[in-house]
Amino acid sequence: MTVLYEDNHIIIVNKAAGEIVQGDKTGDTPLPEIIKAYLKGKYAKPGNVFLGVAHRLDRPVSGIVVFAKTSKALSRLCEMFKKGTVHKTYHALLPTAALRRPVPVDKTALEHWIWRNEKQNKSYVRSAGTQGAKQALLDCRHIASSERYTLVEVNLHTGRHHQIRCQLSHTFAPIHGDLKYGAPRSNPDGSICLHARHISFEHPVSHQLISVTAPYPTLGIWRFFESE
Repeated sequence: MTVLYEDNHIIIVNKAAGEIVQGDKTGDTPLPEIIKAYLKGKYAKPGNVFLGVAHRLDRPVSGIVVFAKTSKALSRLCEMFKKGTVHKTYHALLPTAALRRPVPVDKTALEHWIWRNEKQNKSYVRSAGTQGAKQALLDCRHIASSERYTLVEVNLHTGRHHQIRCQLSHTFAPIHGDLKYGAPRSNPDGSICLHARHISFEHPVSHQLISVTAPYPTLGIWRFFESE
């Protein structure tokens, strides 16, 4: 976890793959508790530290997560995420040899209906009208390529379960390291090559524009794309 931005009302961090935003059955310390300890130490706070979770990232995904330091900021941020006024950009690495078709250079819209299997904690593309399936919208484009990987930029228009992972796997190829959605091998650190790269929104209290970019993970295959 690295702090990318902080003021009196919000704190934005670059989550490492493997860190959890919400506690789970593993019993591992969730990111909010780590940030609370950081704030408590930094400001020598004697009592409890307030920290609100406005949105989440999957455990194997890295990148930007926004937290609220005040209840006012939390309620407003939650509403902004719900209404879609927070603009999030993700970067993903797809193995070029596995692509079923090239990722277009121009922005391309993907629309599917996604059904979530709760027991498997996995989403599937289904035909429109399937009971329980929800419409999933995103746009994506090719940014750059190395000898083995294609860097794809993704912007979400809906927030479905595992949406990017499911739609990219269905349309182009599984994200590198994403065993759940068809990748042949995992990454050594258990991550998948999906990174919440950039976020921009109107500050919930000051109303100034907040625009933050998260550096790529240190995993070697990202290094070729550090300038993107």
